[in-house]
This record gives sequence, C-alpha cells and structure tokens, in this order.
Amino acid sequence: MSTQQPPMPQAHAAAPEWQAAPGGPYPGYTSPIPVVRAHLGHAVASEWTKIKSVRSTMWTLGVFVALVIGIGLLTGALIQANSDSETLSGENPLSFGVFGLLLGSVCVITLGVMTTASEYGTGMIRTTMTACPSRVRVLTAKAVVFFGLAFVVTLVASAFVAMVQASMLSGTGARTPSGGDWFKATVGVSLYLALLGLFSLLIGSVIRHSAGAITIMIGVVLAPLVLALFMVTESLNKLREWLFEYSIPNQMGVFYSNSLGDSGPSGWDSLWIMLGLTAAAYAAACVLLNSRDV
Repeated sequence: MSTQQPPMPQAHAAAPEWQAAPGGPYPGYTSPIPVVRAHLGHAVASEWTKIKSVRSTMWTLGVFVALVIGIGLLTGALIQANSDSETLSGENPLSFGVFGLLLGSVCVITLGVMTTASEYGTGMIRTTMTACPSRVRVLTAKAVVFFGLAFVVTLVASAFVAMVQASMLSGTGARTPSGGDWFKATVGVSLYLALLGLFSLLIGSVIRHSAGAITIMIGVVLAPLVLALFMVTESLNKLREWLFEYSIPNQMGVFYSNSLGDSGPSGWDSLWIMLGLTAAAYAAACVLLNSRDV
C-alpha cells in the first residue's frame, strides 16, 4: 500500500521590480513606462505633427510661394522691359516684391484660421484638450508652431524675390539697396506677415468657425481701402486719409519705403501696430478659451 506524500510548499515567485513601489500613488504598482510631466515642448511637438501632416498646409503654403515668387518675378520683368533710367531713378528695386506678398497674404490668413477653427469644425479639438487639459498651453503651442512656419516660408520666398529683382533692375537707374532696405524687405515684412497670420489664428480661436473668421480677416485687409474710395466728400478727408495710411496693404508697403500718406506709419511702426493687435487678440482668445465649453 503506497502512501501519498504531501505536496511540497512552493515558494512564491518574486514580484517584478516594476511592481515594488510602496511610496507611489498606487501602492504596490509602478508603471514600466516612464512618467514625464507634460510641458509646452510636448504641446509644440504635437501641434507640429498635426500641421505638417494636413494636406491643406502644403497646398496653402505652396500657393503662397507660387504667388510671391511668380508675381514678384513677373513684376520685375515687366518693369525692366518698360522702364528707363529716368523712370526708376532713385527707386528702391526691392519695393516691387510687395505685390506678390499682398496676394499671398490671403493664403497666410487662411492657413492661420484653419489651424484653430478647423479643429472645432471636425470635433478634433475635444481630443486635443483631453490630451492636454491646459487650454492656454494648447493655444500657445499652435501660435508658436504657426508663427515659426509662416515666418520661415515668407522669409525664404521674399528673400529670393528680392535678390532676383535687385539683379534684374540693377542697370535701370534704380538705386542700390542699403543693408536696412534688405533687412526690412526680408526679415521685417516676414515678421509682419507672420504676425498677420497669427492674428488670424487667434480670430479663428475666438470665432470657432472657419468661413466666418476668414471672411472677417479678408474684410480687415480690404475694407479700409474700399471704404476710403467712396469717401469723396471734403468732410471725410481726414478719415479717408487715415483709412488709407493704416490699411494692411499700406502698412506692408512701409517696409519698402512706400506709403500712401505722409502722416501714417513709418519705419517699424507697422510691426509694432500688428504686434499690439496680436497681443490683444491673444489675451481675448485665452479668456474665452477658459470660459467657454469646448
């Protein structure tokens, strides 16, 4: 008769190292995934991934570059072929690049609005805010990414047009641009246009509707000039001059030493005006973002 031996006691398996966390928020458990406190850099990386993966970004910036370079070179060629040394005597050859930037500004405005307003239209903003509950951080990350992208693209396109136009018009009597002329016609106008796009982004965050925000921004660019054209009475002379001088197209022309009036913005005034408007829009967007539902 065989006797059954009692089972030998089994030693408990040692707990994995990642489960030994007596001092953590969940006693006895520590995630194997490193936990890192989220910061603005993470939000910027997320927004950069989003803006570069959307087709509309490439199409909008592609059209912008085509307009700036195409119209800039065409304008330079026409002026070279139809002007003489007396007509262009003393003129800044870089100033003709403003025409392409004026039309290209519509693309920058559209992209700025779409960067924020499109997420409200698709509902993607809920996912964004869930991943990053700090709404101001999300808006700041969008602003940083968009401003940097718009500035770099505008700088490359405007600098290329400026170099080609200076070469084309060098023998037509136009003056040689100074270092200040080059800086304002490239870096200065690029900063201004990037701020204009950033202002559009913030308006899109306030309005939360793509078509409405784009319409408002196009009105901001064109309405002062259109209204001024119909102010033909003498009593409206001062208002008409003010609208001409402080319109967006004229403020861009200031970077090329071209202005529609004598008492309007000059030097770097246009940049400070747009910077002030953008700061006010950013403050309003932050307040509304925190006070409204997503």
